[in-house]
Amino acid sequence: MHIVQVGMEYDVLKENNKIANSNYRLLKENGIKTIEFMGSIGSGKTTLIIKLAERMRKKGLEVCAIAGDVTGDDDQRRMRESGLEAVNCNTGHECHLDANLVRKSLKDIDLDRCDAILIENVGNLVCPADFPLGADYRVVVISTTEGDDMVRKHHDIFLHSDVAILNKVDIADAVGVDPSVIVEDYRRLTGGLKTMYMCSARAEEGIDEIMSVLRL
Repeated sequence: MHIVQVGMEYDVLKENNKIANSNYRLLKENGIKTIEFMGSIGSGKTTLIIKLAERMRKKGLEVCAIAGDVTGDDDQRRMRESGLEAVNCNTGHECHLDANLVRKSLKDIDLDRCDAILIENVGNLVCPADFPLGADYRVVVISTTEGDDMVRKHHDIFLHSDVAILNKVDIADAVGVDPSVIVEDYRRLTGGLKTMYMCSARAEEGIDEIMSVLRL
C-alpha cells in the first residue's frame, strides 16, 4: 500500500507541474506578470498584496488578484474594498492551491486587460511548497508574531520560494522577537545566496524595496 501511495503522489505532483507550466505559458503569452504569496494565516499576505497593488495601480498597471482560502471570501472582500479586482478561489478541504485551481480562476479574469496577477495561497507553511502554480515569483511571507523559529521549522517553504519577507517588524519588540535571528537562520539555510526582506505592510514600511525586488 505504501508503494502505491508514493506512486500516486508522484503522479499528482507531475500533473500539477504540467498544468503549472501551461499556466505560465498562457500568462506570458498575454504579457502578464504573476506573483504567488505563501505564508501562515495572519502573516499579513492580504495586507501586503493590497499595498503592492495600490502602488502598482498608481504606476498605471492593471492588477488583479486570486484570493485562495479553504472556505469563505473574507480576503476577496478586503481586496475588493481596497479597489483591487479579485477572484475568490476556495479549495474546499485542501490546504493549498494547485495549478488546476489557478487555471480555473484565470477563466474569470480578463487577461487581455491585465498587467499583473497577485495570487494569495491558502494560509499554510507546509503544503503549498510542493505545488507551483505557474507564477513568475513564489514569495513566502512570515511575521514576527509567529516567533523566531519559523525558518528552522519550515525549510521546504523557504527553499521552494524565490523571495522571503519578514512582516510586522514594527511590533517585534512587543512580541519578544529578534528579527535578526530569523534573518540569520534564513542566511544559513540558503547559504547566503538569498536575502530576507523586512517590512511592515500595515505601516507601509519596506514596501518600495519589495516592489523593486519583485521588479514591479
